[in-house]
Amino acid sequence: MAFITYVLLAGMALGIQKRFSPEVLGLCASTALVWVVLEVLALLLGVYLATVRSNLSTFHLLAYSGYKYVGMVLSVLTGLLFGSDGYYVALAWMSSALLYFIVRSLRTETLGPDSMGGRPLGSTSSST
Repeated sequence: MAFITYVLLAGMALGIQKRFSPEVLGLCASTALVWVVLEVLALLLGVYLATVRSNLSTFHLLAYSGYKYVGMVLSVLTGLLFGSDGYYVALAWMSSALLYFIVRSLRTETLGPDSMGGRPLGSTSSST
């Protein structure tokens, strides 16, 4: 849903700038789709080359790569409301938040819940 919202919002932003044409929506959608496919292929190659054993499938990586469109939509909306300065601030914030989320999520998925530094569930601590 965020992918389609991004394409429509990009079309609306171009329309506000008087640069819209119907071909732009198709070009924007196909370009974004190609980048998603390239990103998933790069992630699969990275997982393969790093010889990481995990239960992550291609669909998991596709879902994780789709999260960036939420930040892109919010950044474009902020840019429409507050201009280019607001856009760049929102883009930096969303990129940082997405980086934090993806690293923590993929670390948990590949290394397990014990990799986050907490105690395993069900363990008891004994004091001496």
